[in-house]
Amino acid sequence: MAQAKTTLASPLGVNDVAMVVVSAANLAAGRLAEIDQETVQVVQGYTGQSTTVPILRGREGSATAAHKAGANVTHGNAGDFAAPAPQTMVTYSVQRPRVVISVSATSALVLPAGGAADVDVILNGAGPITLTIPPPTLDMDTARLTIFGNGAGAHVLTFTGGLGGVGAGYTTVTNNASGPTALQAVAANGAWVPFTAGGLSGTVTKVVAGIA
Repeated sequence: MAQAKTTLASPLGVNDVAMVVVSAANLAAGRLAEIDQETVQVVQGYTGQSTTVPILRGREGSATAAHKAGANVTHGNAGDFAAPAPQTMVTYSVQRPRVVISVSATSALVLPAGGAADVDVILNGAGPITLTIPPPTLDMDTARLTIFGNGAGAHVLTFTGGLGGVGAGYTTVTNNASGPTALQAVAANGAWVPFTAGGLSGTVTKVVAGIA
């Protein structure tokens, strides 16, 4: 059976042994599900149909974590998920850590402490979310910030220091509600610098966003 996707109907606590999903279609005993960076497995006693699904947490070497309502639940049999190709041992420098933050309601983003960690922010659901993003600390230089929606919501992103550190006039990004959008910026000298060819004005309809 191929992969299928639903979303969490309610938050999943770090110690919960059952997840509540919007749709139980194609869910079956033994099936694996990925939620953010955690993999869970439907227990053998599950007979289908119920949207309250008993699960085993932290499977496939993943870490158990709390997940927000509206988070994506991608599920399938073990063979439906890509297996790593045969590996050759090569020595590289230590990679920069990556932090995934799931957001379901208006809030202020709390950046990870301790240097240049890449940050992925998931805006859950179609309801508009206002997210306030503080400037990066100086030790975050070269860290990448990616903010994207898993639903078509008119989300509002407010950068308190202004994109590029410009300040007033470059602080607010409003997503078009016709489809999911994404924005990426890099930390440089205490400011979030967007990946653009220059300053934006107006709205780039259905593609990225507009800066008010």
